[in-house]
Amino acid sequence: MNAQATTLDYQQCMQNAALAFLERHQAEHLGDPSQLMDRTTSHLVESFEVVNSLALRLTIQAFNDLAAIQVRQRLDLKACDARNVVINDPVRGCSWSVPVYLIYEHLISAGRATRVTPAT
Repeated sequence: MNAQATTLDYQQCMQNAALAFLERHQAEHLGDPSQLMDRTTSHLVESFEVVNSLALRLTIQAFNDLAAIQVRQRLDLKACDARNVVINDPVRGCSWSVPVYLIYEHLISAGRATRVTPAT
């Protein structure tokens, strides 16, 4: 294996680590994605001794990957009812049924949701 291939494998591995960190901690930073990016960059630097400039670049790439993952998930309105919301991810072939009370408990009552006012 040549040096360039080894470097690309290393960078892909570190980007995967950044993506895993982003996925684990995104709910903690719903209102401020820049804090999540800073934490992810610091995680790569401190845990894997990645150079700061490379860690930042890999974090940005992983953040873009995360954004692509998030837009492919959709509500399955036909499967939803008054107590459960069903979310589909067609790429993974997965569906999740989320009780409405959990959405309220973890997002709305915790102050993480954006208040929507009806248009007049």
